[in-house]
Amino acid sequence: MKALAVFVLAALAMLAVPASAGAHPLGNFTINHHHAITVHSDRVDLVSVIDLAEIPTLQEQPARQNDYAGRECDSVLGGVDVTVNGTRTAVALRSASVEFPPGEAGLATTRLTCRLTAPADLSSAATIDVRDTYRPGRVGWHEMTATGDGIALLDPPVPTTSASDELRAYPDDLLSDPLDIRAVSLRVEPGATATSDTAAAQGGSTLLGTATRAFTDFAGKQDLTPLIGVLAVLLSLLLGASHAALPGHGKTVIAAYLAGRDGTARDAVVVGATVTLTHTLGVLLIGLAISASSALAGESLLRVLGVASGVLVTAIGAFLLRSALQRQPVAVGHGHGHGHGHGHGHGHGHGHGHGHGHGHGHGHRVGRGGLIGMGVAGGLVPSPSALVVLLGAIALGRTWFGVLLVVGYGLGMAATLTAVGLLLVRLRDRLAAVERFRDRFTALPAITAGLVLVVGLGLTARALFE
Repeated sequence: MKALAVFVLAALAMLAVPASAGAHPLGNFTINHHHAITVHSDRVDLVSVIDLAEIPTLQEQPARQNDYAGRECDSVLGGVDVTVNGTRTAVALRSASVEFPPGEAGLATTRLTCRLTAPADLSSAATIDVRDTYRPGRVGWHEMTATGDGIALLDPPVPTTSASDELRAYPDDLLSDPLDIRAVSLRVEPGATATSDTAAAQGGSTLLGTATRAFTDFAGKQDLTPLIGVLAVLLSLLLGASHAALPGHGKTVIAAYLAGRDGTARDAVVVGATVTLTHTLGVLLIGLAISASSALAGESLLRVLGVASGVLVTAIGAFLLRSALQRQPVAVGHGHGHGHGHGHGHGHGHGHGHGHGHGHGHGHRVGRGGLIGMGVAGGLVPSPSALVVLLGAIALGRTWFGVLLVVGYGLGMAATLTAVGLLLVRLRDRLAAVERFRDRFTALPAITAGLVLVVGLGLTARALFE
């Protein structure tokens, strides 16, 4: 009954506002930083917490490494700079510890805690600068807090307490613009601390976020019963269907493409099948690559795939627009024949011949190759949730189950795209059958091509600069 309740909740989630939040604010690829700065009269202390999400933890496997905490905290130490009045001060490591909290799909996460200290004479007013350069190229949440112990912080630019409970609970209302604080400059002087807490309040998670977590948790169940297996597959179909309908993914433009190119039901099925195949193969290949290499940054690979998808959609849109604009107008041909014959005497004969020909010239439209290209573009960027589910199932020795859920996710995406495409094709045909709408359909291919082109450019720009 509990599993059934989770499934019903997930079904209701399809009506909710989508969320990108899961266990981590920017996804399961992230490496997140928190630095708590405490200023004393004779030193600056830092508690640096590093939170590795599921996929970096799987790649690096810190639990299997001897003295991982000490060696990795040395790297954190090397990435932290502390200066007092412009003079760099030596930072030392006081202690190092590591935990492995459970994450999604039965995978572990990593919570590394490094306690650092730097000597400083703060018997008079001073300026302290702290900079974090540890793993600068990885996407993640970056925050700093600052307090004083017998030292007053003058108008500090960071709060006194953590908005994320030191990377334990990320506030949903900040996920659209996550914290990215990697350096802070503090003006201090001896005296009582007079700072205010400006930490952000935490928000609630949406139903879709809950459903996504339920989906990934199914893959991590130690006891896989037939009921849980069936519910997990059904949930993967629902989440795949909702993923295809989310704004910003550009997948629903495929439906407009079908309507604009005189698409048929078979065309819609071809696109749906291509999306499913591409998405499934993409998740399998990326999962294999991530498992094989700890140096591969998953978010960078997804960005490259996002750019490739956008470029592909842009190219198809440009070709489709060019084809639509080159369509020839109605051509009318006339042939005339005129003959006269005169016979001897009063005989007179005339012969007339007229021929009329009407021809409509059409430029070549994008055919089956364009359909397959749009399907590839729709499935090229895999869902991180589907990837985590696959990796979690592999970790539990149930690779087949992970592949089944990934296929279900792709089928859900394909079902949405196919259904929307068929609806638009039917609507187009019905309107085209009405006399007063016929002339308006002459511009539909160009309008659709322009839409595909604009969406492709938008997807490319977002992948490049996000």
